[in-house]
Amino acid sequence: MLKKISQSNIALWFLDLILLAFLIFDFGFESYKDYRLYKLIALPALLIALLGFNYFKYRNFNSNIKVKRSSRFNLTILSFLVLLELLLIIFNYQNSFIETFFEERYVIEYGLLFYFFIRLTFFVRRIYDIYFNPAILFIGSFAIVALSGSFLLMLPEATTNGITFTDALFTSTSAVAVTGLIVLDTAKDFTPFGQTIIMVLFQLGGLGMLTFTSFFAYFFKSGSSFKESLFMKDVLGNEKLSSIMQTAMRIVVFSLVVEGIGALLIFSSLEGDDTFQNRSFFAVFHAISAYCNAGFSTSSSGFYEEGLRFNYYMQWVVMVLIIFGGLGYSIASNFIQYTKRFLVNLFYKSRKKFIARIITLNTKIVIYTTIILVVAGTGFFLISEQETNLAEHTSAFGKFTTAMFSSVTTRTAGFNTVDLTNFTIPGILFMIFLMWIGASPASTGGGIKTTTFALATLNVFSIAKDKPNIEIGTRRVAREAVQRAFAIISISLASIGIGILLLLILNPQFTLLQIAFETFSAYSTVGLSLGITSALSEPSKYVVIFLMFFGRIGLINFMIGILKSVNTNEYKYPKENILIN
Repeated sequence: MLKKISQSNIALWFLDLILLAFLIFDFGFESYKDYRLYKLIALPALLIALLGFNYFKYRNFNSNIKVKRSSRFNLTILSFLVLLELLLIIFNYQNSFIETFFEERYVIEYGLLFYFFIRLTFFVRRIYDIYFNPAILFIGSFAIVALSGSFLLMLPEATTNGITFTDALFTSTSAVAVTGLIVLDTAKDFTPFGQTIIMVLFQLGGLGMLTFTSFFAYFFKSGSSFKESLFMKDVLGNEKLSSIMQTAMRIVVFSLVVEGIGALLIFSSLEGDDTFQNRSFFAVFHAISAYCNAGFSTSSSGFYEEGLRFNYYMQWVVMVLIIFGGLGYSIASNFIQYTKRFLVNLFYKSRKKFIARIITLNTKIVIYTTIILVVAGTGFFLISEQETNLAEHTSAFGKFTTAMFSSVTTRTAGFNTVDLTNFTIPGILFMIFLMWIGASPASTGGGIKTTTFALATLNVFSIAKDKPNIEIGTRRVAREAVQRAFAIISISLASIGIGILLLLILNPQFTLLQIAFETFSAYSTVGLSLGITSALSEPSKYVVIFLMFFGRIGLINFMIGILKSVNTNEYKYPKENILIN
């Protein structure tokens, strides 16, 4: 039986490789007319082969529930594609069956693309059984997606004038790391196909490839192993092992719903604006980019475009998406849970429930810190940029919206409604400070995180008061969290310092302020720039690539994955005090 399974799996994997080659050639290269016959033969043959092998596995492996379930699922998808294609041919029949099939082939092509993605997520799940190191698997998933994305962006159909490997890797890493720094114009140098690749990359990068894997595992009822649940517990930061896969599913569903609502609102905000040919794609692209805090835009000047910089309605939609993405699902879920209980207690007093402990300490710290930073940033920019970037906005509401947008987007989103080179020196320095802090843990944003900054600040007051622990209300913060916060701060400053030094050596033509801004932006995965990204030397681009990558995954996670010992030491050495001051 094992020999049978092995042989059938090898055959199916071989078919998957053929399918991958077909999809790359099909989507990545032009000349449809030159390869018309090839497509007419290859598409049905590939579909029949996939159906045949999955049917064989379904019929011959009754004793293996996982194999049978997986085969049944594959057969369902493939059969649905065939049925849908036949219906489209019947309803859109032209001169001949072959002619109509060629015109309606996109259903099967995109269907097979979805099928391959599902197969890929199931393959990733199998890695859990072979190798178990949450930190390394988490880092590896980002690295593989970034590298794969760079090869896809090098396909002829992805760009208008071609792209080098360095620029492709830079763009792909920037998308996966949800940074938004660009060396090529996303609007002009990439085709709609290339822009779609970038959009998929920052969607995967924002939510995480492994979160998507767990989502499909739960959604399609293929089950999950205990090892996989342990792994996702570390990735998602959820202590409840029993509900870990449900949480992964909720994260994906919640994100897609918020992005969908955001896309509809952005689409409605562009009513009467003829600047963009495809408003639907623009709305979807920017909704996902905003929620994932990616900062990519299909507008060459970003939101500083003439038709967008005064579109305050759209800017508020984008700000809400950025904040939701920057808070993360756990914070949003906790707040929604509290709101539901509060409304029930308010309107249904007979069903009144105790809600004092629903809002966790983590949620309080994140929300209060976020509010303080947004308000402080808005106030600061209203004062510092009154004579520069705010001068062209005549209304008080316009000035307030522009200042608030700059405050919100600086903390890892990377959009701009103003010309960043017009910022005053104090404004640029405050932007660097906001970029360094970034978004919240387990969110789509980067930076050292709001909780890290909050704990470091509170620890200063705790030490000044000669208290052994940070106390907030009736709760005491664990020392491990404080130690981790200071480790993150130290590593971030060291990484940024090395990055600034290297970029200054490799690019002496730029000022310290320009280089520092670029480095903070890259490590904090913000994507804002003072206009020097495309002019960086090739070695400098690799420095920025590493900064973006390690800023997204967290260098502390990389070190834990390499240095963490599996065995726990039960002994303690004698304590000795070290003179600090």
